[in-house]
Amino acid sequence: MLSAEVLKKIQQFHFRTRCLANDLYAGQYESAFKGQGMEFAEVREYQVGDDIRSIDWNVSARYGRPFVKIFHEERELTIMLVLDLSASHLFGTRARFKRELMAEVAGMLAFLAIRTNDKVGAVLFSSQVEKFLPPKKGAPHVWRLIRDIFTFEPQDPRTNIDAALNYLNRSVKRHAIVFLISDFLDSGYDRSLKLTAKKHDLTVIRIADTAEDELPDIGLMSVQDPETGEHAIINTSSKSLQRAWREERRKQEADLNRLLARSGVDLVELRTHRDVVEPLSRLFHHRRKRLNV
Repeated sequence: MLSAEVLKKIQQFHFRTRCLANDLYAGQYESAFKGQGMEFAEVREYQVGDDIRSIDWNVSARYGRPFVKIFHEERELTIMLVLDLSASHLFGTRARFKRELMAEVAGMLAFLAIRTNDKVGAVLFSSQVEKFLPPKKGAPHVWRLIRDIFTFEPQDPRTNIDAALNYLNRSVKRHAIVFLISDFLDSGYDRSLKLTAKKHDLTVIRIADTAEDELPDIGLMSVQDPETGEHAIINTSSKSLQRAWREERRKQEADLNRLLARSGVDLVELRTHRDVVEPLSRLFHHRRKRLNV
């Protein structure tokens, strides 16, 4: 059972993400993600200008005059949210924690999906797949998804993106729109990400906090790795340590950017102190332009 305080917070968050989705909607999401084919709708009598290749010869022969087949875009999509619930997301120095930011963007995407009658599901993972929510439609399903992101306690604090993507590829057989949301403090997932990008329409959303980019110059500091539990005392005033920290962060970002570029995967960068609507709006705009080329 959820406490009254937690339940109230989730309800407020539910309302906020729905409002943000309304602000973002305006046809942007629907036009950015197309259906995966055409489905037969009906036949009608041939009209001047119709493509003769669409003539239904069986029906035409039956009625003694030409009829053509009419097809509509198969619009219904499956949206899968692959969400990293490892302990490194329980961090934030500006506005909110990384996990709260993840819940916000996941909630927005889920609401956008159900507004266009798409299905939405989720894979919650840490070092293993912790929970699988099969794709469904409807607002109650989105409420459950947001509740789980806020309250689910993973069994392991560590991260294994490779395991999550392999599970997704085994479990979701049909082509899906996949959003992988993580801070990407992990490695060894290159092959599974490339396979996911080939099988599905994959977008990566990277969550970060500004304080992770630079070490604060405050002298000796006790730190703990939230995923391994390892403790250390570091001298944050050390110029060499500050430089090594910056270089490692830049290397992580560069490695991820190269992998995504090679795999043809879109990247959205989100920060805990910034709005989420504008970056998603840019993504949808970019995708619309690409589809219309």
